[in-house]
Amino acid sequence: MANTFSKEERVAFEDVLEGFQDALVLSRNVSTYSVAGEKLERAGDTIWRPQPYIAESVNGPAGTDISASFKDVKQLAVPASIGFNKTVPISLTANELRDQLQEGRLGDAAKQKLASDINVAIMNTASNEGTIVVKRTAAASGFDDVAECEAAFNEIGVPSYDRYLALSTRDYNGMASNLAGRGTLAGKALTAYERAAIGEIASFDAYKLDYANRLTAAAGTSVTVNGANQYHEPLSSESTTAGEVNVDNRTQNLTIAVGGGTVKVGDCFTIAGVNAVHQITKQDTGQLKTFRITAIVSGGGGSGVVKISPAIISDGGSTDAGAQYKNVTATPANGAAITFLNTVDANVNPFWQKDSLEILPARYVHDENAGVAIMRATTDQGFEVCMSKQYDIDTNSYKIRFDTRFGVVNKQPEMSGIMLFSQT
Repeated sequence: MANTFSKEERVAFEDVLEGFQDALVLSRNVSTYSVAGEKLERAGDTIWRPQPYIAESVNGPAGTDISASFKDVKQLAVPASIGFNKTVPISLTANELRDQLQEGRLGDAAKQKLASDINVAIMNTASNEGTIVVKRTAAASGFDDVAECEAAFNEIGVPSYDRYLALSTRDYNGMASNLAGRGTLAGKALTAYERAAIGEIASFDAYKLDYANRLTAAAGTSVTVNGANQYHEPLSSESTTAGEVNVDNRTQNLTIAVGGGTVKVGDCFTIAGVNAVHQITKQDTGQLKTFRITAIVSGGGGSGVVKISPAIISDGGSTDAGAQYKNVTATPANGAAITFLNTVDANVNPFWQKDSLEILPARYVHDENAGVAIMRATTDQGFEVCMSKQYDIDTNSYKIRFDTRFGVVNKQPEMSGIMLFSQT
């Protein structure tokens, strides 16, 4: 016979769920996509999520024949996987269960850890895959810093709503200190002084992280583009020995020459002569496009190949898709200088537009007649928390586990980025 839960345990589980939901700070600020469990299982826990279309317009007076202007449109998509299976396992003896507070305290610890796992997964995705890099040469000081993030977003046409910024505690407090000294902003300045809170600033809702990723300084020197015509042509799918498969257009391989040292994953850089364009109007922003190294394909020192994001879409092939998704003014020239932006070890402060990051809640399916007691509940964001308990007659103890499954995907790296302070 399956174990059953007492009323005290049910109350404890409800308290855990409530606290778990309260702790999911970052997950409230990204989009959520729910998909049926059987579809995920049949797709190997990976599905493809569509990226936004970018349309083109043509010129011509009313009534003009535009039959020659119709173009094909390619739908781009990115793979999203259920890559996180987080569990908190707990073992309690029958003697320990005499103190119901014991189980409650362990439930609180499980709640904190699972919520932290979800928040960290979102932060890591935003920090590691965001491609808009804002380099600041001084410590965090306030409005001017966030205004640079706003300018970087506005210039390439990122939607002006649902923008978020997550700052390390020290960087956040540096901004709060600046705000606290502004006597003309009585209410907001007082809040900054009393609670070290800055709220909304330069169109971003700002949040404080009690943990933040660190990015070490780039070590490669005299790095250049090695080879001409290195651009990416957007594809919806391609033919392989397995048939037609979808293509992830967020990255491309780039051959480089490294004069000294080595390059590494996470490095941020610009390429001489390659400016960013507004994604819709295709106008030159006058600002160099920023890129990130996401993988070392070969080499790292000397001559090598790195995977970068975003892909360089310069319409070098003069195709419909190249024109629609163009994101830079020109294809890099052979020998074009690469300049790294992460010149000093620093905390990574991610910022993003809500639709760029997406969480995919998932669930386990248990056999209710397998001798294990199961309780489930779902948060507002769609995360399912499963609590299961089983009695071991041999040891007179109970095994209790809290589980949650989910995935995180950065659908559009050009709608998310990072800010680095105190760079040279």
